[in-house]
Amino acid sequence: MNRKDTNVSGTDFYIPVPEGFQFAHCLDYLGRSEEECLYEIHGQAVRKLFVLSDRLVLLEFSNDGSRRIQAAVLHGGPLQDSEQQMVEKYVREWFDLERNLEPFYSLAAEDVLLSKVVKSLYGLRIVGIPDLFEALCWAVLGQQIHLSLAYALKRRVTYAYGSALDWNGTRYYSFPSPKQLLAASPEELGAMKVSRAKSAALLEIARSMESGELNREMLLGLGDYEQMGERLQRIKGVGPWTSHYVRMRCLGDSGAFPIGDAGLRNAVKSAAGLAVKPDEACLRELFLPWKGWEAYATFYLWRTLY
Repeated sequence: MNRKDTNVSGTDFYIPVPEGFQFAHCLDYLGRSEEECLYEIHGQAVRKLFVLSDRLVLLEFSNDGSRRIQAAVLHGGPLQDSEQQMVEKYVREWFDLERNLEPFYSLAAEDVLLSKVVKSLYGLRIVGIPDLFEALCWAVLGQQIHLSLAYALKRRVTYAYGSALDWNGTRYYSFPSPKQLLAASPEELGAMKVSRAKSAALLEIARSMESGELNREMLLGLGDYEQMGERLQRIKGVGPWTSHYVRMRCLGDSGAFPIGDAGLRNAVKSAAGLAVKPDEACLRELFLPWKGWEAYATFYLWRTLY
């Protein structure tokens, strides 16, 4: 019996997607590095480990070209209704499914630089990191280092402090919770080649989130992305680039603009045929026509790099 054609024992469910959404483009993004440790690409599907109701649940997400994502519970099911709702919410935020992209596409169609990029990647959405703690830690770990090293640091931290599940010969991991990471000492993180400043930032973020002082709902409740960014930058080690990155990947701010990003400068240099990488003044001027959609312009330009 084909699992895609039936919902056996409540193990499969479906999440509607908007017209034009291209799961394949998002999957390509997810599969951009073999060093990723928080999900596994299997053919045309992605498998991810969740912690639901204090138990480990492994799910597989796929799309057959129809306007829905199929979610199959591989281990830990069946899900309770509340758990399924949590997963559905996560997936909608993961792939930014609630956003109307027509204004962005209309803008890009008239733009010399963006039109070709968007045409080739039409249907791609910002692939988010819905968990605030993971998003903040990933942004901090990735500050001012090569992407491959950032992946290595994330893998070391995840393997040491995250939860793990062995299933069908593969070990799947979830990113540590704030409580789990607080079991780490600065010395242990340092032994993993996490710098002293980054270790301090990670542990401060973990303490703030474990105490309830900081959480995603609180930030979103501010109702203003600039205020959210200001709140994030109260954390020592979180500057403008990190706060804009988290606004972009976790908080749903389509106008977030990580202007200091080295990859963005490389992408613009290549796409615009510039002789040298643009400075911040040049980037600000270039992005003026894309106001309100800076995050999407950035994400699409990033994709031209790999």
